[in-house]
Amino acid sequence: MADGERQGRWALGSWKRRTVGAQTFVGESVFTGAETWVRIHADPVALTIDYEVGGNEDGLRFRNAARVFDGPTLGHPPGTAVITLFTWRLATQSDDAWAQICSTHETEMFLIRALLESGRDSDAPSA
Repeated sequence: MADGERQGRWALGSWKRRTVGAQTFVGESVFTGAETWVRIHADPVALTIDYEVGGNEDGLRFRNAARVFDGPTLGHPPGTAVITLFTWRLATQSDDAWAQICSTHETEMFLIRALLESGRDSDAPSA
């Protein structure tokens, strides 16, 4: 979840990521083809990740966050994890844009799960 290039395998708004700076990445929206910039702030102890997102480096602003729990913390079997992805609606976002973000993030959670459960650790997003 904190590996910016690996996110390019499941982040539909910023597909095919490449590193452009310290914890800063740029990818391409599968919807519009436009560049989407992302800067990652990860706390490996708390297992939290904050994501700044924007159309260019100067436009990066806090938009999304993830939280990862070891499965047994929430009563799930050993060797599992629970991942939660949060997003906040901008005051300027239309109803359609918000609906798209919501359904996109739901789809991304299915992609993350499929990558993790496939057993292809080198291809799966890292926490």
